[in-house]
Amino acid sequence: MAPATQIDLFQGWPATAMLPVERLKQAANNALSNKAIITEGFAYGPDEGHFPLRKNIAEWLSRSYIRAQPISAERICITGGASQNLACVLQVFTDPAQTQMVWLVDPTYHLVFRVFEDAGFSGRMRGIPEDGEGMDVAALEVALDAFDRGSLDFQDGREKTCKPDRPYRKIYKHVIYCVPSFSNPSGTMMSQSRREALVRVARKHNALVIADDVYDFMSWGTTHPTNPVSGQLRLVDIDRVIDGGPEDRFGNVVSNGSFSKLIGPGCRVGWAEGTKDFIYGLSQAGSTRSGGAPSQLMSTFINELLEDNFLTRHITDTLVPEGQRRHCILSSAIKTQLGNLGVSFTPDPETSPVAGGYYIWLQLPAALTATQVCREALEMQNLVLGGGEIFAVPGGNALGGDLHRRLRLCFMREDEGRLVEGVERLGLVIQSMLTNNK
Repeated sequence: MAPATQIDLFQGWPATAMLPVERLKQAANNALSNKAIITEGFAYGPDEGHFPLRKNIAEWLSRSYIRAQPISAERICITGGASQNLACVLQVFTDPAQTQMVWLVDPTYHLVFRVFEDAGFSGRMRGIPEDGEGMDVAALEVALDAFDRGSLDFQDGREKTCKPDRPYRKIYKHVIYCVPSFSNPSGTMMSQSRREALVRVARKHNALVIADDVYDFMSWGTTHPTNPVSGQLRLVDIDRVIDGGPEDRFGNVVSNGSFSKLIGPGCRVGWAEGTKDFIYGLSQAGSTRSGGAPSQLMSTFINELLEDNFLTRHITDTLVPEGQRRHCILSSAIKTQLGNLGVSFTPDPETSPVAGGYYIWLQLPAALTATQVCREALEMQNLVLGGGEIFAVPGGNALGGDLHRRLRLCFMREDEGRLVEGVERLGLVIQSMLTNNK
């Protein structure tokens, strides 16, 4: 009989114990006790979002990122989180009749596929493999070159444009989506050289790089234990400076940030960073013009956490130590309980110069498949897991079938003791399946 208590190693959000509940309660009380803030917080708000929060985010990012140029508020707009903002970016800067293809690192964040499908790109997503340095940018360039020479199948029976010209936007020919730091699900950190190459490829092919930078601050390791991105310039920073800076006023990179992994996904507040013109254009999305600035009231609460530097302290004193400890606990349990069963994983916090994010990317022995293990784990041990194949870009697996043996395990959601118990349960499942396969 399966255990009565379910353990979920799939869902990716912070444990309740890490949420800054009391500080948010105080922030909400402070904001709602200030007539000026109430008046603005309950209004629709400016298109770019609550200005004090934009200003404070800009200053916070300027202090936090290594070698970043100072960031001004005009480079920031407030969003309803990374996923909501991705949809708005696609609404403004792509056109299914003109934007030809979406290129994604494979494997990638699984819930992003529907966002692209809803924007008109069903059947037009292509996976690019990754290695230890992140997306294989050389393979991406080869694929883009081949596409632009017409050797890839792109049937365009539509009108030349679906969307009217607007002075606040441009329509990009391609979209490139990636999670450069601690990629979801693999935990890979894209190297500096790959980041620079990616920006150059994007410029060459009139592509917009959408960088989900949601895990940047969840960073630790043997080399840079407290550095958000461990010496790596963000793609949006590289676009500011490489080869003389952006080729036009919109640039080729937008940084998609979110407080979901830092404060809690329910707050529904994030930010985007790009050139001044890109950010203004993004703020002109029809849903924003009609419905007002995303999460306007909650933005006034979150701003309180930046005004007194609480967020930085929360990251440094709570989230990073908790994340590092949980990562080590889960990886140690995997080595102890699963290593002799032929299971391996990345990244290993004991050997990686930098580690972070929310996930461990586990590889099963050759005799097993992730689909079978996930099914048996739920039935036998009431254990929820994420099989690797759900992270495959629709239309083809760039890793040549490797994903059918992969599991993504989250170490940030469950309590620490339940992480170990979850691995013990997984070990019982794998041992049983290997025995029955003999």
